[in-house]
Amino acid sequence: MTLLKWPKLIGAICMIGIILYGWVGLSQSPQASVRLTTNPPINQVRPLEAEATTVLGSGHYNPPVQMMLQAVDAQGQSLKDAKIHLQLFTRPKNPWFTTDFPIVEGTKLLDIEGNAPTGQLQVQQTLPIRGTYQLLVAVTPLVANAFEPIQQKLTLTLPENPLKFRYFGILVVILLAVGLLGGWVIGGRQAIQPGEIAPQRVRLLLSGLIVVAIAALLFVNISAELAESHMSMSMPGIGEEVPPSGKPAKLESQGLYMQLSGDQSATVGQPAKLQVSVSDPKTNQPVTDVVFKVTTTQLENNWVAFAYQGTPDSNGKLSWEQEFFDGAPHSIVVEVAPQANATRQFQPFQVAENIPVEGVAPPMQVRLISLAYFTAIVVIGLLLGLWLRQRQTQRTGLTWKRSVS
Repeated sequence: MTLLKWPKLIGAICMIGIILYGWVGLSQSPQASVRLTTNPPINQVRPLEAEATTVLGSGHYNPPVQMMLQAVDAQGQSLKDAKIHLQLFTRPKNPWFTTDFPIVEGTKLLDIEGNAPTGQLQVQQTLPIRGTYQLLVAVTPLVANAFEPIQQKLTLTLPENPLKFRYFGILVVILLAVGLLGGWVIGGRQAIQPGEIAPQRVRLLLSGLIVVAIAALLFVNISAELAESHMSMSMPGIGEEVPPSGKPAKLESQGLYMQLSGDQSATVGQPAKLQVSVSDPKTNQPVTDVVFKVTTTQLENNWVAFAYQGTPDSNGKLSWEQEFFDGAPHSIVVEVAPQANATRQFQPFQVAENIPVEGVAPPMQVRLISLAYFTAIVVIGLLLGLWLRQRQTQRTGLTWKRSVS
């Protein structure tokens, strides 16, 4: 009986091993996926400066990052006739270590869906802040059941500009020096004159520190107010009006009718919905064998915030959402051109619209935290100065006692 059980047991173990081996092999086999590449490489990209401009010699501006998404099958071959949906999110909010655009943190920067005949979607996007961006990508077939849909989360980490660390280090050294000098002066032996609550030098120093604290508070708040005024001056009725676009938002040309529609204004931190469509005005049927070229430009300093080139959907439309992270007027220009193999050939033409953007000031919490950091650095310097002064006084006292004895 025992001899009969052993072969069965060994056979069962072998069967389980084969099943486990096949399951592990299947789980480790290549899967369809989405590959992300950037041009230039992301480690060479820096966040947008608050006052970036394209004026020659002014610097501080980098062209938008070119992001290329490539859908591939398990063998690494490009998936044909796909539709790619991209959502781009900025780094999560962190009031303790905020960026130049705190309102933009933790928001959706871009949401676009486009046809990808070669399995590739390419956009150009200016990245405003440092940190890790999340890209949620969904790939579906244009032809039913051509391949299994793909959903993937990708990340993109943008480093901070090294100059920011240098400037911050210089500021820390200056604040520490102010505190150190104050602690050294306060820690010295000073005679108090009749009717005084503190020596004159101490009173002058404390008065100076109060002035510095008030100046720092005013600087933080005035800077925020100026930023808010700068960002909101483009709103009609508040400041300078939005300049009119030199091109219409809808146009009929060469037997085609194209219209740019969507939100007429935007707010920093909130995505705006936009759409462009093209149709045949005689038949009212959508036209799909064309190519759209979308360009969004910040008008105040003339830098490109977003660009995309792609084909419309089956309804002759292209819809997208984008966030205007800089509170200045933006121009949206869409050019339509025929595809290379289209039966209808025509000269490219454009529609455009200028959109006002309402700026939002940094939250009061962020301002107060920044002020608290500056104050803490001065206090640390003050305590260090008191400690050094006390040690120097003790050493002087010991030296005097030794000389007397």
